[in-house]
Amino acid sequence: MARVPSAVVAATGLVGGYGVARWTKKRQLGGAVLAVAGAAAAQQWRARAGGKAAGALGVAYVAAFAGSHPLAKKVGAWPSVLGVAGAVALASWAVADRRG
Repeated sequence: MARVPSAVVAATGLVGGYGVARWTKKRQLGGAVLAVAGAAAAQQWRARAGGKAAGALGVAYVAAFAGSHPLAKKVGAWPSVLGVAGAVALASWAVADRRG
């Protein structure tokens, strides 16, 4: 099976979680997508970069989710989500995927 970079998994969780919540109008379903992708990315981060790095990237993932809400009030929902997803993807690549 092809290896999917953790940066892609994390960004997909943020974008996919928002998209699912918006299109289904069920925030819990979007939260489930966010959580499953975050857990999958965390496993990859731990395996590739160790526990401390995985913890830091996990904090960044949650902070990106939380930070996208106030940012959306300034730039709009989709630009906010795409921006924070890109930031988390870049951090994930730099810390975990680049080594692989």
